Amino acid sequence: MTNEEILNIKFKISEDIDYKVDDDKIVTVLEKQDHKIQKFFRKLRFKIPMYKEIKFDEYSSEVFTQIDGSKTVKEIGENLELKYGDKIQPLYERLLVFLNHIDVNCKYIHRVE
Repeated sequence: MTNEEILNIKFKISEDIDYKVDDDKIVTVLEKQDHKIQKFFRKLRFKIPMYKEIKFDEYSSEVFTQIDGSKTVKEIGENLELKYGDKIQPLYERLLVFLNHIDVNCKYIHRVE
């Protein structure tokens, strides 16, 4: 895949994840903990929460809230650069690692074809 093709990828937030955005625009993803073992231990009255909360930092939250299925990676990067300037450099290297992680490993987002 060429750099141009990579920068034109669009992502959409997966429909099967729950998340909330607080007043400071920080995103917290709520991962349901419903594995068989967790359910079993809950029946034995162990205090296992139904959701695991994953709180993003300021930059990750900004990226996540921009993922809408229509913005490209390049557009998200340009918006980040306008807002944060040099603080986020190297921009695309970091952005692509984050997007790949929440796509491949976490399944929070998926590519829009």
